[in-house]
Amino acid sequence: MNSLGIRLAWRFRQGKGQNGFASFISASSTVGIALGCFVMILLLSVMNGFEKELKDRFLAVIPHGELIAVSPGGMQNWQHHITRFEQDQRITYLAPVTKMMAMVQTGAKMKAVEVTGIQTNSMRQSRIREMTELAQWQQFSATSNAILLGQGVLKKLDVKIGQKIQLLMPQQSMEQGFRPPKSIWFEVAGVLKIGGELDNHLAMVHLDKASEILGIQSGAQGLEFGFEDPFAAPALMRELGFAFDQHVYISDWTRTHGHLYQDIQLVRTVVYLALTLLIAVACFNIVSTLVMAVNDKRREIAMLKTLGARDSLIIQSFMLQGIFNGLIGTLVGILSGVVISVYLSELALWLEKLIGIQLLSGDIYFIDFLPSQVNPAEVIITALIALSLSVLATLYPAIKAARIEPAKVLNH
Repeated sequence: MNSLGIRLAWRFRQGKGQNGFASFISASSTVGIALGCFVMILLLSVMNGFEKELKDRFLAVIPHGELIAVSPGGMQNWQHHITRFEQDQRITYLAPVTKMMAMVQTGAKMKAVEVTGIQTNSMRQSRIREMTELAQWQQFSATSNAILLGQGVLKKLDVKIGQKIQLLMPQQSMEQGFRPPKSIWFEVAGVLKIGGELDNHLAMVHLDKASEILGIQSGAQGLEFGFEDPFAAPALMRELGFAFDQHVYISDWTRTHGHLYQDIQLVRTVVYLALTLLIAVACFNIVSTLVMAVNDKRREIAMLKTLGARDSLIIQSFMLQGIFNGLIGTLVGILSGVVISVYLSELALWLEKLIGIQLLSGDIYFIDFLPSQVNPAEVIITALIALSLSVLATLYPAIKAARIEPAKVLNH
């Protein structure tokens, strides 16, 4: 690209006799590219923010994987298995667990919950302690018949801390007929504030209490795992489960809560496709602009070719004219997208205060704010996509300009 080609492209772009409609189309192509880059960077940053919060908040509380004994007597010799699994560097925490479905009743109100029996001194409980107040956790640890309820459960039942609630457990029977549910009284020691759907159906009691209710002789129904990389949980759980010396059910977080991650990936794919098409449509305006520019500059092109200008110089001039539009639009879109994405959480909070409406509800989503995280690799990919489409859009008009025959044009 020699300096003469750049000067000609700039002169053609700034020509005083340029068609007004062509100027409008040229400006719209630049704005369209900028808008496409801006929205793509913004939405991808939001998707990255949701994925980061999913990993740091949601997956820090729920187990990444579980091995649950098939036998109704529970997992045999689970203490030995914990000692053995602790040697695996991929595992960040291990804890025995007993789970059951039950109904919480207080007065005439009832709510279905998933009750998890936990050890208060296990590695995982350091994460759960962050979801409740210290005094409430100490009260839970000191009381054998204490229970922690999710925030949504407390609101649904209108229960207060320290109040007695009744836990109803269905009883299995091999005989025909109805057996009344087993009733156990617990004292509400605290509230779990995890966020999202978990708050609406989560309850925790002591491990030995849960095992006693279910009649598990070994003391634990199974083991729950945490991994350094939560997204490797499906493969790791199958590896550990297939090598286990007892019959167990293998589960991981992608089977129970994987829809959150899958939704994020689906939206990310849709954003890439939709906004790439938006940028492509904006680049089609570059084609229209350059085609009209070629028609307006036919005499100038003929004179240049008569003076000895090569076809390569003409092609360079018109390609650069279109690339200017793409480059300006890309730079404006990328810079504005990055700046807004960095301060998106603060802007969303300011908007919520201004209009008095919460954009994300903690009762539905696992967070109550709009997250954002800029990924430099995605910024570079977005810029390359926009610039590549801009270059491709200039090829046809530039080649058309180079094929102009000076004799035919000058005769007219």
